[in-house]
This record gives sequence, C-alpha cells and structure tokens, in this order.
Amino acid sequence: MNNYRKMLNVLKQRILTGLVLAPIMIGGIFYLPMMQFMVFIGVITALGAWEWANLSGIQNKLGRVAYTAVISIVLYGLWYFDLDQNSNLLYVAFAWWLSAFVLVRTHPKFKAIWSGTVPRLLMGLIILLPMWMGFVQIKSYPNSGYLIIFVMFIVWGADVGAYFAGRTFGKHKLAPNVSPGKTWEGVYGGIVTTTLVAFIAGLMLQDTIHMDLTIKQWSLLFAATFVVTAVSVVGDLVESMMKRHRGIKDSSNLLPGHGGVMDRIDSMTAALPVFALALSILGWNLNL
Repeated sequence: MNNYRKMLNVLKQRILTGLVLAPIMIGGIFYLPMMQFMVFIGVITALGAWEWANLSGIQNKLGRVAYTAVISIVLYGLWYFDLDQNSNLLYVAFAWWLSAFVLVRTHPKFKAIWSGTVPRLLMGLIILLPMWMGFVQIKSYPNSGYLIIFVMFIVWGADVGAYFAGRTFGKHKLAPNVSPGKTWEGVYGGIVTTTLVAFIAGLMLQDTIHMDLTIKQWSLLFAATFVVTAVSVVGDLVESMMKRHRGIKDSSNLLPGHGGVMDRIDSMTAALPVFALALSILGWNLNL
C-alpha cells in the first residue's frame, strides 16, 4: 500500500510539473523571436550545465557556478562571432555521439579515459553547446516550431516505444553495465514507434503543402528519423553512465517528479544537433 501511494504521489508530481513546463516550452518554441528564443534555450542549457558540473564530480556551489558561467560565456561567443560560421559544431556533436555509443556499449572498458572530473567537464561542453546550436539553427527554418516539435515527438516516441517493447519482449541487453533495464528489443520498439511518427508527420506535411512527397523526400524523412532515434538512445545512455559513475539517481531535484533538467533533456542533447545537421546536409525542410 505504501509503495502504491508513493507511486501515485510521484505520478501526481510529474503531471503537475508537466502542466507547468509544457505551456512554457511550447510558447517559447512557437512565439519567441529568434533573439529571445536563443536566451530561452540558453537558460535551459545553463541549468543543464549546473547539473552536469555535479555529474562531473564538482559538488561545491562555487565550482558549479563557475562551470555554468563558462558555458554561458561560450554560448554568447557562439552568437557574437556569427552563428553560421559555428555550425561545424554540429559535425563535432555527431562525431561525439558515434564515439559515445562505443563508450556505453563497452563500459567500463574505457572508463579510465573519461572518469576524471576534467574529461567529464569537457564532455559537458560537447553535449550542451551543440544542443543549443541545434535549437537555434532549426529555429531559423520556416515552420521551425513544427520541426522542433517533430524532434520532440521522435524522442518521446523512442522512449515510449522502447519502454513497452522492452517490457514485453526484452531479452537482449543493450548496455547492461550502464542501464540494465534497456534492451535491443526496446530499441527496435522505439524505432517502430518513431517511424510511425514520421509517417504521420509526412501525411500532415502533404496536407499542409497540398502536394505529395516524392519517394526521395519520404526516404529522407525516414532516414533522418532513424538516425535521430538512434542517437537519442545514446544521449539517454550517456547520462545514465554519468549518474551511475557519480552514484546518484537523478541529475538534481529541480523538477518535482522528473528529477533534474538533464534528466529531461538527455536525449534531446543528442537528437537536436543531429537533426539540425541532417537538415543542413540534406537540404530538406518544410519550405517545399
């Protein structure tokens, strides 16, 4: 009975927090002009930096404030020295997430490389800065709000699909030393779910532009969705690896029922920059 009440209390907290956060996020995505949007996402990134400092082993507030300040200054620098010229950061992010997959799959084999505080702080730079850049670059596209929401639905779809498929069919562990509950069957379930999300999005797009997508455009849509789904899983696993190493369950208790900001954006830190890079490389956006 006590466990049941505890679960209900956590669920209540999650719902209430979600009811507060969802309108703020949606409002920021759809209604803020570019400059205000950059600041809005910058604040989220700074909160993530505060928590990442803790994940890196910095427990004193002064050190965490200093790391947050460094991230904030670098964000300002990215804006001040021309965002277009800094889009190469997205390629760096993609290379990082490929490497991160190897780290989580083989953990703890390469633990000595990243377990120190300084390497983990540097990892935070590679994780948080491209996320901000990805948000900002996608914001520059026509119908940017729908593009960002689409990425969010991919992340949520991957998570929900993985949960139910993993619970039902899960047998083969994905990264047992990082997150024992995650399975390859869960990943496949997530891919099926996000493929459905992409299909629905494509149909909605066709209705909006009053023309059928070509086979090439459908292929690009599904390819981008597959890649973003895959890296979103890696983003989640990397934070799980950091928390396991740090010996904590949540990145913070900032969001009642949800843990911390990093617990909410871990998958987005990978999905956003990779999706932004895909749009840049493929030259595919909603302005067809």
